[in-house]
Amino acid sequence: MKRDSRLSGVLHVLLHMAEADVPMTSDALAKMMKTNPVVIRRVLAGLREHQLVCSEKGHGGGWKLCRALNTITLYDIYQALDQPTLLAMGNRTESPGCLVEEAVNHSLNHAFQQAENLLLEKFRAVTLAQLSADFHQRMQARGFSGTHAHSIFPDADSITSVDKE
Repeated sequence: MKRDSRLSGVLHVLLHMAEADVPMTSDALAKMMKTNPVVIRRVLAGLREHQLVCSEKGHGGGWKLCRALNTITLYDIYQALDQPTLLAMGNRTESPGCLVEEAVNHSLNHAFQQAENLLLEKFRAVTLAQLSADFHQRMQARGFSGTHAHSIFPDADSITSVDKE
């Protein structure tokens, strides 16, 4: 089964946007993520609907965070992604004709629900500010200072170029 890595990817993009502290074009973000700018625009448009990011047109325009890092939780982003399925496991059939399978489904459904509730509780407790602090600690521990070398500015021209949204 294919994993849904959108949450991880969006967190990556948002933290790069926070580090850049200037509007970033879809092209620049796409280069960092090794994807198509259309994919970035599509995802960020959904985040814009939830007022997590804003876009500016024209020279120097692009995407930026429109809320403070400490006010954005993983749960906020999960919701903006239309609450993707958290667990890949499920029941063999949802309407079994066998009492054994009914018992199995009941037990599994209860366990799955508890696991999802716990995970969502954790998502509500983690902010982008916490992820950013972790990132900065990791940079410092590895002896880096200043901006992150991994393509915050992969192509300086693309950050300041016009992004036609």
